[in-house]
Amino acid sequence: MAFQESTVPDVYQANFEPTAYLDYFKLGQNPLSDEFLHFLLKHYNATFKSGGLKGKLLIDIGSGPTIYQLLSACESFEEIIATDYTDKNRLELEKWLKKMPGAFDWSPVVKYVCELEGNRDKWTEKEERLRRTVRQVLKCDILKERPLEPAVLPPADCLISSLCLEAACPTLGACRAALRHLRTLLRPRGHLVLSGGFETTFYMVGDKRFSALPLEEKFLLEALQETGFTIEKLEKAQRPAEGSDDRSDYTGMFFLVARRRD
Repeated sequence: MAFQESTVPDVYQANFEPTAYLDYFKLGQNPLSDEFLHFLLKHYNATFKSGGLKGKLLIDIGSGPTIYQLLSACESFEEIIATDYTDKNRLELEKWLKKMPGAFDWSPVVKYVCELEGNRDKWTEKEERLRRTVRQVLKCDILKERPLEPAVLPPADCLISSLCLEAACPTLGACRAALRHLRTLLRPRGHLVLSGGFETTFYMVGDKRFSALPLEEKFLLEALQETGFTIEKLEKAQRPAEGSDDRSDYTGMFFLVARRRD
């Protein structure tokens, strides 16, 4: 499903099915998906654990219908705002936050994060803390100069964004522009936490194939420098050779922490 910059939002609004996408996050069903998710969760834990990043406001850019990326951060920030472009994703997220019937069961993932934190048994408390901390679920379009308009928010202490840039940006130029747009949402010297896959050209959501922007390490680091960020940490891992998953063709995983200059 190839698309031009002007049509990306329309393609997602019309074709992205959150319940099908959530299959990627069912632990124990596919070793490659598990490996990717474990990689992200371990680094979120290391980034937000005691002594790590903390503050008042964290904004999650392109949340999709998922919460895994917020499970460690909710211990370190007073308020979290989740965002996504599509109506269906925001509704699916609200379904979990409000404990509505048919919400996705995140408990295996929450238990894994609690295990990383040293207390697997506190998973129900973790879920409740996250529900209290996520105050709003807003519409977001990173291709726009003001991604969250018409909402007006104070500058965030931290932005996180997982698996969003490669999905939302059709060109490298659009990706650079998106990073500039995100920078405007951060306070000076605030942090940007990015994660995703390297060199992904497509991924499947159910029977729908979505094009992705193949990001390479060199481009990503240069683009962040050019758009006013200083890289503080970069973690990466190769896609495991064993196991198979034809739903996506990423070659590796990355997790990075950058700080807005000035």
